[in-house]
Amino acid sequence: MSRASSSPTSLSLADYLGERRKLVEDALARFLPAPPQCPGMLDDAIRYSLLGGGKRLRPLLTIAAAEAVSDEDEESKAEARTLALPAACAIEMIHTYSLIHDDLPAMDDDNLRRGQPTSHVKFGEGMAILAGDGLLTEALALLAREPAASDVPVSLRKLRTIAIVATAAGVVGMVGGQAIDLHAARPHHGTAPAFTPDALRDMHARKTGALIRASAVAGAVMAGASPEQEAAVDAFATNLGLAFQIVDDILDVEGTDQTLGKTAGKDAAAGKPTYPALFGLAESKKLAREAADRGRAALEAARVTGRLLDIAEWVVGRRN
Repeated sequence: MSRASSSPTSLSLADYLGERRKLVEDALARFLPAPPQCPGMLDDAIRYSLLGGGKRLRPLLTIAAAEAVSDEDEESKAEARTLALPAACAIEMIHTYSLIHDDLPAMDDDNLRRGQPTSHVKFGEGMAILAGDGLLTEALALLAREPAASDVPVSLRKLRTIAIVATAAGVVGMVGGQAIDLHAARPHHGTAPAFTPDALRDMHARKTGALIRASAVAGAVMAGASPEQEAAVDAFATNLGLAFQIVDDILDVEGTDQTLGKTAGKDAAAGKPTYPALFGLAESKKLAREAADRGRAALEAARVTGRLLDIAEWVVGRRN
């Protein structure tokens, strides 16, 4: 199905990202259960948030990593995309669920996401919670179900991918990071501890970095990466996750509601620990650049490149 896509190296980055986003968005619409399987009002809430735009960084990483570890010919890259696409979609479902829940009044209490009213503003808190619950659960079902294959190697890759993604999304990863973030802004008992650079790095490695890391590693695993390739992709994505979050913190200071598609200045207003708050803007930009460079070095040492390096530059240079 992907063989009609243009060769990754023959496209500009903008065209490459556009083609791969369309691939992901078409698959997301296809993989989601539709009415009457899913109640209509819940389907509306899920599709509103999932298909309502966004950078699609995580599924793009999954696909780009799969392509990067495959053989150079386009047929091999097309097969890698097919194998990685369900994982890419599942990860975007999990990411969107996290955004829906993060915007709830009990969490960040935000009313703007991806340039439109947040899910609980549009559909009410109860339906927003259920939409998030549904996306998380459907993501795990999709990982188990697709790609449909009876051969043992692909089945084993699927099992590893489920473990990688579920761990990244759970209490040692994203959910744990959100808990630390919430406690820092609104401690339930007493006051939150002062944040050190190591504590800030740990929070972000969980809250944002874990799923970004899992996105790339899942793509490499599904495409049958060698241990050396997988380790390089892992190191790259670990550093990219850090760079992404530092840039996100910077944009919360320098961006606007219109450019970000979400409420700017929320972190500072809530007193959250961020890189600019701890290091200042200039040093934060330097730290983001250094993290991206470490990721680049890890890929180049293992001769794994493809479009991953271009995506890293896009992340560090982004303005939204």
